[in-house]
Amino acid sequence: MDYLDKVLEKLKELARKLIETLLGPEPESEPELIPIPVNDPQRRRHR
Repeated sequence: MDYLDKVLEKLKELARKLIETLLGPEPESEPELIPIPVNDPQRRRHR
């Protein structure tokens, strides 16, 4: 039974680490993209 207790303890440790990793600090959300104006294609033809 001592072996089983050790295995269970290791599993508990792994589960705790996994939960900490998954529920850890949330990564910063990506900033909202800002549309960049593009030159009008008609203007390019007249140049």
